[in-house]
Amino acid sequence: MAMSADPYLRGGIKTGEVPRPMTGFVAGKVIESQNEAWPVGSLMGAALPFSSVQLVTSEVLSKTMSWNLTDHISEDEITLGIGVLGMPGSTAYGGLTGVLRPNEGETLFVSAAAGAVGSLVGQMAKAKYNCTVVGSCGGAAKNELVKAKFGFDHAIDYKELSSDDKAAELASKIKEAVPDGIDMYFENVGGYHFEAAMATLRPKGRIAVCGSISTYNYESGTAPLNNINISQMIYTFQRIEGFVCMPWLTGRQGNFLADVSQWYREGKLNVEETTFDGIHSWVDAFAALFTGANTGKVVVKL
Repeated sequence: MAMSADPYLRGGIKTGEVPRPMTGFVAGKVIESQNEAWPVGSLMGAALPFSSVQLVTSEVLSKTMSWNLTDHISEDEITLGIGVLGMPGSTAYGGLTGVLRPNEGETLFVSAAAGAVGSLVGQMAKAKYNCTVVGSCGGAAKNELVKAKFGFDHAIDYKELSSDDKAAELASKIKEAVPDGIDMYFENVGGYHFEAAMATLRPKGRIAVCGSISTYNYESGTAPLNNINISQMIYTFQRIEGFVCMPWLTGRQGNFLADVSQWYREGKLNVEETTFDGIHSWVDAFAALFTGANTGKVVVKL
């Protein structure tokens, strides 16, 4: 069994408004069953409490997300069920195919490009739409990773930004990489990354917003607000849209599991995992998301 550590959990941890035991994304093997839809040996992904053994009733299943991994991975690959074939993969897939809806050869900017979602969305954009992809991440090693392993065309090290106006400096770096600007931005970070993306967004540009990790450690109501010049968006026909993974992860929209498992098997998607062992290590796994100690998906193996 594997369980996930994800940035979105920070809000509940910060306020104490989390279920006991904490609930998040898990993947595992069915070892006993009275449910015909989930026979013994099935591989399941779901949003369930963090525990080493799950007792999952039909009532619980009716109130949570679950997805069948049996036809897509082996038991030895169970961590993929909370990564490329779980929430991060469906977020990347849904945000790209359902929200941004690229045209062939357009330009995409991705923040947190070495992370679980960012690394996948860039690769999907390259594989499916032949996009030019620019990624932002922290540190020389991650910059090299996103280009060498994930196939990004350009990488920008945001930790090297030194001016007081980081939004303007980042926008300048984006323009150095793609002088004509960007057609799409996949937002994982917020803050000056968002403002730099808006400053370089071309007419008919789109922004998909699924995360804002730069704000997650602020107390409620104290995070800096982004400036949006709405008049800029009218005659340029630009669009900003927030979304979550659920329609694609549950199969209500798109063809996520079939498409992404095929791309993975064909070698079009490379996966990076930062692995921790044992349920007791979950706190360290979660902290790694905010210190930059992770690359790709953070997983806890049980």
